[in-house]
Amino acid sequence: MTDRQQRPLEEVSSEPHEMELSDEDILAAMASISGYLDITTEDFRALYHLAHQRAVARMFAHIRADRLMRWGVDPLAPDLPLDEAARLLVRGGIMAVPVADADGRVLGMLTEADFFRRLHVDSFLELILRLLEDPSGFTHRFHETTVREAMTSPAVTVPEDASFREIAAAFHQHEGRATPVVDGARRLRGLLLRRDFIGACKLPSAI
Repeated sequence: MTDRQQRPLEEVSSEPHEMELSDEDILAAMASISGYLDITTEDFRALYHLAHQRAVARMFAHIRADRLMRWGVDPLAPDLPLDEAARLLVRGGIMAVPVADADGRVLGMLTEADFFRRLHVDSFLELILRLLEDPSGFTHRFHETTVREAMTSPAVTVPEDASFREIAAAFHQHEGRATPVVDGARRLRGLLLRRDFIGACKLPSAI
């Protein structure tokens, strides 16, 4: 599945969805409790909203970028030729790698989708079909193109202490497979994979 084909994190909103309660729902619930309740339906909604916020905070308190990120990820240099970058991506088994300057500051992200974009295709299967139909149709010379020319920039990053809401908001901004984790100077500290975040939240793998 390519970056473009991945589903957005609809189920992982930066503000998890609250179920809407009708007056009938509230009154039926109150009627099922023995004794007298001196509370209006609006008071009940306010109480429910506060309880929901506290429950979300408790459920996802363990989610922090520095606890989930992959350490020791080597960024790509912006002047690296694309053919060399492709070999590094395949060797590392991660199809989304940060691009950083000599001081480690994140400049962008190079992903599988960036390669497809240079070849004017949307997927690996489309690439295979075009190669089968016309092997001479591709004239792009990756060894003459630098990472800087192909990368997606600026990269959507999160700080090391990013919480569930911050991480979810970052992934909502793009459909990529990973987001760089940076310090206060935007220096790369690690890489947070979408699948690791989803796994930590115990969400459906289909996201």
